[in-house]
Amino acid sequence: MTIKLVALDLDDTLLDSKLAVSPRACEAIRKAVAQGVTVTIATGRMYCSALPYARQLGLDVPLITYNGALIKSSISGETLLHQPVDKELARQALELCREHGWYIQTYVNDELYVKEIDQYADYYSRLSGAPAIALGDAFFTGGERPTKMLTMSTQEGIIEIYNTFKAVFGNKLNLAISKPTFMEITDPAANKGRALAFLADKLRIKQEEIMALGDSGNDLDMVKYAGWGVAMGNASAAVKAAARLETLSNDADGVAEAIEKYVLG
Repeated sequence: MTIKLVALDLDDTLLDSKLAVSPRACEAIRKAVAQGVTVTIATGRMYCSALPYARQLGLDVPLITYNGALIKSSISGETLLHQPVDKELARQALELCREHGWYIQTYVNDELYVKEIDQYADYYSRLSGAPAIALGDAFFTGGERPTKMLTMSTQEGIIEIYNTFKAVFGNKLNLAISKPTFMEITDPAANKGRALAFLADKLRIKQEEIMALGDSGNDLDMVKYAGWGVAMGNASAAVKAAARLETLSNDADGVAEAIEKYVLG
């Protein structure tokens, strides 16, 4: 079966450890697009944080961002899908983190909001290229429905946060551990798998004609959904178990390797 749509996670997948796209990956993507294949980004990142990479690659496509909570065109800026977190559930999540002293940040209208600029906010701003806006205690009063929320801690701490959120909210929120110290929170209807299915339907591309590459918990749904689910060499055990195929690591040009092998043939 010919692959017509390729969805690429960014961090620890398309991006190497220096947050760069390799020349080989750029060339493989360019060749795939020239052959009529749609290549898109499917990331937990903000739209504004994903857009520079789409522009670098010359992609004129809808981008899957915020773990599938927002699909927005890279050129026209048209929003195809927006599935924010329920306002009351977001308020409860903020209050839970305040009670426990856990760090949490929110995203509204593609802006990053925090209580204060601490080590976590500073780290995330440098990683994403998006400035954090500190609101003080007003941060916890809520406002508009956030597209996504994210907590950060130590590796042990993030497991505790995940387990507590799961006990309190059950399936009312979608929880995904992406990086070992990140937990991402979205509406239950928002995940990369659902977003990829939505986009494929818009493009009239069949499930078996899709290849998706990822490495972590927030990639699991799209790797399972795609007919060609590919785990990076550096992927978690869960992603590798769910994937149909495995490629090299993000620092060994795993994305380029997969595209050359399965798309360009």
